[in-house]
Amino acid sequence: MRRSTALAAIGAVFACCVVGLSFVTVGQSGANARAGQMLSASSQQFLGVTPSAAPSSASSVGLSALAAVALGAVAVRALSSGAARKTETRATFVSVGSSAAPTFRDTLIACHAQASEAGAPSVAEVDGHIEELEAMAKKAMAGAASAACAMVFTGSMADPASAYPIFAQQNFKEPIEANGRIACANCHLQSRPIDVRLPHTVLPDTIFKIMIEVPSKWESRKQLLATGEKGDMNVGAIAILPDGFQLAPKDRLPKPTKKEMKGLAWVQYSKEKPNVVVAGPVPGARYEKMILPVLAPDPAANKNIHFDKLTVNFGGNRGRGQVYPEGNQSNVNQFNAKLEGKVVSIEGDATKTVTIQGADGSSVAQEVLPGATIVVNVGDTVKKDEPITTNPNVGGFGQEEKDIVLQDVDRVYAWCAFATSLFIAQLAFVLKKKQFEKVQLAEGF
Repeated sequence: MRRSTALAAIGAVFACCVVGLSFVTVGQSGANARAGQMLSASSQQFLGVTPSAAPSSASSVGLSALAAVALGAVAVRALSSGAARKTETRATFVSVGSSAAPTFRDTLIACHAQASEAGAPSVAEVDGHIEELEAMAKKAMAGAASAACAMVFTGSMADPASAYPIFAQQNFKEPIEANGRIACANCHLQSRPIDVRLPHTVLPDTIFKIMIEVPSKWESRKQLLATGEKGDMNVGAIAILPDGFQLAPKDRLPKPTKKEMKGLAWVQYSKEKPNVVVAGPVPGARYEKMILPVLAPDPAANKNIHFDKLTVNFGGNRGRGQVYPEGNQSNVNQFNAKLEGKVVSIEGDATKTVTIQGADGSSVAQEVLPGATIVVNVGDTVKKDEPITTNPNVGGFGQEEKDIVLQDVDRVYAWCAFATSLFIAQLAFVLKKKQFEKVQLAEGF
């Protein structure tokens, strides 16, 4: 029974080692490393070995944890087999004053006494350590699984350096504020116009297209990159549709609409808001006019949707923003003097430091990010908030609000019938009047 229990525990520890080794190979997270340290400390305490310093890297921590677990399992196996061998070889103990063969209880007591004299742990202690190792192995496996989920989720997300809409998606649950300002305007401070065209009326469960045009001189204007170099300007857009409206499924898109989209990909702002979609960043020269296919809702299928006049908000951006979500400014900014005084030094290559000394002797070292052109020289006198660099921003953000009517086809038919009957009634009145005039003329009135 003890042997099967020990083997089961060793099997669990071995399974944990295999799982942990796979996660160490792909790169462990902080939680998995801490679980590995817990296993290592417990195993070293069980074996009576002085713990060593933890490795600096996550991989070495995971390897040491696995090695400690394996060593602990080997020790448990050795103790179990050793206890079994001692039980077999020293089963000749005979109590004083008795010539009969020793009972099982006497043999067990003798084995316990011999193990205690040898300094080996008791069976109860071994069982307790095995249970402790099993519990920690389960914790390690759970931590490894959660770390794997975190790595998969993080790996599936776009790189924030090249996916500007993800800034708004990560930091703003609501894409539009109560005052009507879209979240993108918090980072893109400069204003630029956009043009949106969409149908005035749509029918339920139909696909219609919206064109968002973000005009700019794409061939001549180049945006400033984070490294300070100039590159092609990108473009992005966001559409905040009414509740129930959503991105049209691909299997229902007409071929002409697919051709007009030019491979542009729209994605949902979040799982909770399928009516809000974003696109970009994409090359502005190719996607100056972005086509958005939308599927209108059906009030017959969703009782929360009603036939009404609805509001749609759009936003379009070209170029990089001026502020990062953390609050620090990017290099797409015009830098101003923080102090009135004299420029005493300009140092640095890509990122320059401009030192200004005031009249009272105080000085301020102002950092100028890469890409901007400094318009002051050493020895020049500047005023506070006076520009010391050019403005490299060639982009900007614009938003527009439109109305759309979700129309009931029965209302259209009813209006057509009413207009036709009204026309016939008016025509009948005119004809009757002409007939009455002819009768009066015939009778000599």
